[in-house]
Amino acid sequence: MTVAAALNTVHSLDEDTLNQLIFTVRKFVDERLIPLEAKVSEEDKIPTEVIQEMRELGLFGLTIPQQYGGIGLNTYEECKVVMELGRTSPAFRSIFGTNNGIGSQGIVMDGTEEQRAYYLPKLASGEIIGSFALTEPNAGSDAGALQTKAVKSGDDYIISGTKRYITNAPHAQLFTVFARTDPNQSGAKGVSAFLVDADTPGITLSQPYRKMGQQGAHVCDVIFEDCRVPASQMVGGVNNLHKGFQTAMKTLDRGRIHISALSVGCANRLIDLCLSYGQERSQFGQPIGEFQLLQGMIADSKAESYAAECMIFDTAKRRDNGENVNTLASCCKLFATEMVGRVADRAVQYHGGAGYIEEYAVARFYRDVRLFRIYEGTSQIQQGIIARNLMRAAKT
Repeated sequence: MTVAAALNTVHSLDEDTLNQLIFTVRKFVDERLIPLEAKVSEEDKIPTEVIQEMRELGLFGLTIPQQYGGIGLNTYEECKVVMELGRTSPAFRSIFGTNNGIGSQGIVMDGTEEQRAYYLPKLASGEIIGSFALTEPNAGSDAGALQTKAVKSGDDYIISGTKRYITNAPHAQLFTVFARTDPNQSGAKGVSAFLVDADTPGITLSQPYRKMGQQGAHVCDVIFEDCRVPASQMVGGVNNLHKGFQTAMKTLDRGRIHISALSVGCANRLIDLCLSYGQERSQFGQPIGEFQLLQGMIADSKAESYAAECMIFDTAKRRDNGENVNTLASCCKLFATEMVGRVADRAVQYHGGAGYIEEYAVARFYRDVRLFRIYEGTSQIQQGIIARNLMRAAKT
């Protein structure tokens, strides 16, 4: 068995340990994060002390293998924990989300042992924050159209280009950068991935974007101008030349399942907010929760959330058992993210005029969850993946 295969072998936590972790995360969400939601949204900043508490809880290393200082959750366990984290503003999860997902999993799956030994413990502890630099001004859903180039220069590569909408870039100490190393190959071919320290000369950051929602999670452009990077910093080493796009794709199935679980957590929080408001608010002489039309909205939301949860747990277990879940992961991402959008819309409607007022959390969630249908592959990209995979299977 190769080192990479060994690292991806599933090691489940015992039930008591997993339950204790879930209880700890739930308590942290309820007692620390939810009370800070309005402040973080208003100030567009997560308090430094809260980030430190996240480090101490091990949240930066949930999915990083234990031999590198992480907790080493498998996909199913990760989904259980992420659903708890989804009950609060997504910005909190975003600060450590890339360390557990696309910021580390490329190194776990394709990195050299030297790269794993150096970077993974730092990512797991939260000493450094990782950022995934793939998207460009002219390369989003069509990731194979990227124009950032890496030109060989002795034992180094010179990277030049602009990456756009890069999550956590203002705080990152490490970028996983995708650049074209063979200009004669088009599309996904000829692309390599590099581990680039943020203090490398030639890197500049744009001002963070003002976003529709998820205040506290910061996004900006990253500009590389003749940025010199040792060839040894290529993910997987020089033997992995031109294989960066494959590395990127390997990270996506788990990432899509992760966002699906997050969507379920947000949906459950929105349902709870509606149930509480339905008992507090009275009209026509009775709590509004007693009206059947509003009960129907709650019932539809719960049924859809439960359906998504079942899909996610089934897909997560299949992935942990070694099955190819590319189609199912896209099914989860498509259904769960669209589902939470509908739940958020119903929650605003359920609250009436109050749902449009910033004082109520549903207004913030309505904006926050809209992004889920865009990143990690838009809903339309998921539809394309599902259809193409089914058509390909039907021909065999």
